[in-house]
Amino acid sequence: MEEYKKSPHIILATHHKQIYNESISLDWGSKDPKTRGPIVGTLNSREHRNVIGTHSGSYTVYRALSMAQGNYDKYHTPDLKNTQGSFKIGPHPSWYDPEKIISIDPWGAQVVDHFNDLIGKGINIQPSIAVTEAHLDIPELKKSVEEGRLSKDGKIVKEDGLIKCSKVAIEPVWYLPGIAKRFGIEEGHLRKVLFEETGGMFPELVTRHDLKVLLPPIGSSTAYIFGDPKDLSNKNVTLSCRVHDECNGSDVFGSDICTCRPYLTYGLEEAVKRAQNGGVGLVVYFRKEGRALGEVTKFLVYNARKKQPGGDTAKNYFYRTECVAGVEDARFQEFMPDVLHWFGVQKIHHFMSMSDMKHDAIVNSGIEIENRVTIPNDLIPEDAMVEIEAKKARGYFNEDETERDDKYLEKVKGRKFE
Repeated sequence: MEEYKKSPHIILATHHKQIYNESISLDWGSKDPKTRGPIVGTLNSREHRNVIGTHSGSYTVYRALSMAQGNYDKYHTPDLKNTQGSFKIGPHPSWYDPEKIISIDPWGAQVVDHFNDLIGKGINIQPSIAVTEAHLDIPELKKSVEEGRLSKDGKIVKEDGLIKCSKVAIEPVWYLPGIAKRFGIEEGHLRKVLFEETGGMFPELVTRHDLKVLLPPIGSSTAYIFGDPKDLSNKNVTLSCRVHDECNGSDVFGSDICTCRPYLTYGLEEAVKRAQNGGVGLVVYFRKEGRALGEVTKFLVYNARKKQPGGDTAKNYFYRTECVAGVEDARFQEFMPDVLHWFGVQKIHHFMSMSDMKHDAIVNSGIEIENRVTIPNDLIPEDAMVEIEAKKARGYFNEDETERDDKYLEKVKGRKFE
């Protein structure tokens, strides 16, 4: 491995020598992947780069540290032989619509199929989507088997209780003109704000308007499919879907202050059940920790809620977040339907979410939702009643018509710190 070369000279991204005639053009939304062109965000073939940023989001910092230590070959080109998944998605008509998919690269899982000739010429084109298969070992789903809600069919639910699924990892690839149009803002203004709020991390945002794609330094998304992935695009096959935003404390460690893990495992159970009954199930997991405010902010809010006069009440649930963060929720769901469009989803028969933001974003993108499913009451932890009652009072979808005025919400309290 060649050691990372030490040099006092740094070529800035705005340097005139960074603009190459060999840069590969992009025609976003073209039906022909070769005409559309590959996403080239690698650094060991700078002359071919056609995007702002690099692959792997926040992991680029770890990679840089490894290179600085001499543990990572800066000039390594991945050997992509046999890396393709056991099934293919698409192409679907939504792939050719420059307004339907603007936050991921629809051709990102098929770079070897469509751009092998360019790879053979030494252009380092890397996939931004990976497809594979897995077996899930989840205690709640094993309990569902034991209690008879799920049955061992040997195909999806194995004899040992493991759940067979297909899964897809998706890195963000942002087409800036499409993003600006979807948000109803000018592209120039979007680029300026992105530049300023990332501390000037990507000067090309304001100096290279010929580059229309950004690989943002954020986490990826993961989709879990139960049943035949091809059925996701068939609106006549019943689809149960859960779109879930990350909550590390609950999802991984089982913290009971919120309903995140219970809703996630319930969504998984319903997705498996749907697949066993001839349909297909889909759970999409987005990295948007703490309503996209981060885990530090989330824990600060927990402290503020528990220590406030009168205790942790549903009445002040959203207010305490605003006090710390300045906003109750920094998430936006405008990008979220892109993953569904990548799968070719046209109709969701059972949507397991109480969020109107998610529901409206999906429906407004052209996907039909037939039925909305709330989390069953018996799955809500006692301490999480503060969250769920506050959300219902705020207008989140639910079938309970209880009047939730301030008096009622003041009585819904979480436990104190022990």
